[in-house]
Amino acid sequence: MSVYQKEQPAYLKESIDSLLAQTILPEQIVIVCDGELTQALYEVLDMFEVLHPALFTRVQLTKQGGLGNALNEGMKYCRCETIARMDSDDISCPDRMEKELALLSEQKADLVSGSVAEFETDPAVIGKIRILPRTQAEILRFARRRNPFNHPCVMYKKSMVLRAGGYQPFEGFEDYYLWLRMLKCGAVGYNTEQVLLYMRTKGMYRRRGGLVYAGRILRFRNYMLKNGYCGLGDYLFTVCGHVGVSLLPDGLRHLFYDKVLRKD
Repeated sequence: MSVYQKEQPAYLKESIDSLLAQTILPEQIVIVCDGELTQALYEVLDMFEVLHPALFTRVQLTKQGGLGNALNEGMKYCRCETIARMDSDDISCPDRMEKELALLSEQKADLVSGSVAEFETDPAVIGKIRILPRTQAEILRFARRRNPFNHPCVMYKKSMVLRAGGYQPFEGFEDYYLWLRMLKCGAVGYNTEQVLLYMRTKGMYRRRGGLVYAGRILRFRNYMLKNGYCGLGDYLFTVCGHVGVSLLPDGLRHLFYDKVLRKD
């Protein structure tokens, strides 16, 4: 888990509480402080470390370097081969770890995730659900046009992530870029349709719009086409659709995601 100074202390506490409420508890929780945090955030971390001193490992970075860099640094301190990813403002379902560990074993997978239920401020008021393709063949087809895993609730094998080169710079697409390289290296993936995580989306659709974001889309899609991760048809479909949606007004973009890309 990576946390930075703009996170809300109450959200961080709720997120960590959800990890401690798992039916199968993690053997270690690595918290990466991406640059200096606020005093209130440090107090939340201090509280949990006092209560569970053997469970938590805190990694302090001197300056904020972004999510991908923070996760790479955090992996260096992970003692286990199996790593579950978590954002500092999301809430894991109580059986998330249990289900994902079972999927890794049953599907002989290197990378698994599940559906996420989106909410704005109250996790009891669910908006839409992002459901992804399940099997390896479906994931490989889907990956040519869209991100095939829900990054906030992935569980993966550390060795396979490192084999693929870890998280690498590609602003806005670091996770998608990693999945493509992992799949190219032979990683086996699987997604369950069961909801494993409640994801806070306030402001998310606004961040996925504008000329700067459209430029990032073009750069990433050009890379995919040039390096054989998609065909020309996939490229034209995604560029026209993704760039077009990114240039819509915020309200219309949110509506498009709700009506076309998400399920009730």
